Amino acid sequence: MSLPKAELHLHIEGTLEPELAFELAARNGVTLPYADTDALREAYRFEDLQSFLDLYYELMAVLRTEQDFADLADAYLARAAAQGVRHAEIFFDPQAHTKRGLELGTVVEGLWRALGRSEETHGVSTRLIMCFLRDDSAESALETLRAAEPYLDRITGVGLDSAEVGHPPVKFREVYERAAALGLRRVAHAGEEGPPEYITEALDVLGVERVDHGLRCLEDPALVERLVRERIPLTLCPLSNVRLRAVDTLADHPLPAMLDAGLLCTVNSDDPAYFGGYAGDNFDAVRDTLGLGEDRLRELARNSFLASFLEDDEERRARYLAEVDAYVFARSREEDGERHPGR
Repeated sequence: MSLPKAELHLHIEGTLEPELAFELAARNGVTLPYADTDALREAYRFEDLQSFLDLYYELMAVLRTEQDFADLADAYLARAAAQGVRHAEIFFDPQAHTKRGLELGTVVEGLWRALGRSEETHGVSTRLIMCFLRDDSAESALETLRAAEPYLDRITGVGLDSAEVGHPPVKFREVYERAAALGLRRVAHAGEEGPPEYITEALDVLGVERVDHGLRCLEDPALVERLVRERIPLTLCPLSNVRLRAVDTLADHPLPAMLDAGLLCTVNSDDPAYFGGYAGDNFDAVRDTLGLGEDRLRELARNSFLASFLEDDEERRARYLAEVDAYVFARSREEDGERHPGR
């Protein structure tokens, strides 16, 4: 669906398609334990978050140079633009790369080769958000933040991702306090596998401005009330939730109930190469399976821009919102491609 939208929950490492993985492996002399791209795609079947993370980190071995990271980001931006993404706030996991011997500068400079020219080449504005691995130590997160200080002109905010259960937000209080002092925006994964208490803790202890996932907030009516009252955005990832068994089927997804409750929900792709769909695919899926009509889809698109870290460019935000309001929905996917070419 080419409805103009912002993508706010997207791990750039999770956009590594099998074809690019094999291309980078050949470039860098890395041997993958899969016969071909079809065999690798077959491996993209997961029982839970951890089984996904095991493969996710294994495939990062093909990312070695600045050019690799530039190619990865460029491929994502091209796909995203084709599905209506006008603004992307992109996560990256520095610790996953530095612990295997890469310099942080290699990652940031490589990503910036693509992000720095994204408006010109793809018509997509961008922000870069550095995530800490919550199953790593708080000390490692602090070291990573210190190492990133020379690059803060290119990094908008910090996030918290990887295995949630057993790693509560409070573990990262100090690094988030330091990030706030440096003027960085703050988000965190909470309430995907972890309990709703993790969402409350992320708000109260880490001072997050957006909650990534947040599905389990519905288990706590008082928390829902607070999220609605304070207009805290939730960055939901429907196809990811199904693939990682956070919900049994897409038909079971609580998105309609969350919208009915007045929550500021957005729809995103998370790790689209692994979970079977980019941003527009996720919009298609919630329309087709959950029966969301044009008003709800437009609301989700508007929410994505309202939740974006565009406070430094309100004119741009207003322009994107006007694009959403002016969008004419097609009667079919084929007609959508004809009516909105190049999106």
